[in-house]
Amino acid sequence: MGNRLSQIATRTGDDGTTGLGDNTRVPKDHLRVQAMGDVDELNSSIGVLLCEPMPAAVRELLIDVQHQLFNLGGELSMPGYTLLKPEALLQLDNALADHNATLPRLAEFILPAGTRGASLAHVCRTVARRAERAVVALGATEEINDTLRRYLNRLSDLLFVLARVLNRVDGGDDVYWKSERMARAAAESESKEPNA
Repeated sequence: MGNRLSQIATRTGDDGTTGLGDNTRVPKDHLRVQAMGDVDELNSSIGVLLCEPMPAAVRELLIDVQHQLFNLGGELSMPGYTLLKPEALLQLDNALADHNATLPRLAEFILPAGTRGASLAHVCRTVARRAERAVVALGATEEINDTLRRYLNRLSDLLFVLARVLNRVDGGDDVYWKSERMARAAAESESKEPNA
């Protein structure tokens, strides 16, 4: 494992390269560095989300996710090294099942809106999807641990579910897309109802 940072302004990146954890240097636009940056942005976005009020169980879960994302980013920075364990996927699967069980089924698409916390969870979800795409792109050119891609995919699903949970903290609801098709179906249904 590479040395921990003891100095931040090293100026070694002034030439457009950056050092990986195995002490190799690559261009800053390398697919591996792009994936690392997207994962870092996701972790930072979750940090902002954690500034919002939320149930203790959701907070604890997101804090652990931040640690797992640090492992994921560390693994990206050290080719051939494994830090993210399969148990991290199981934690996401269990959390998805637990939180989904408390939510009503969706009959329509929802907008990334509602409370500030829910909206920030949706921002995190979109960053997770971008990080996943970056990891997929890297995996198409280099061999990487399959758990990384699977973790980001599962995490984006969880963040969608947590946005719905956060919209309901104070009795709120999802913000539904105003679908023309659904509006027509509702109007047709009302017109077929017998007069009272």
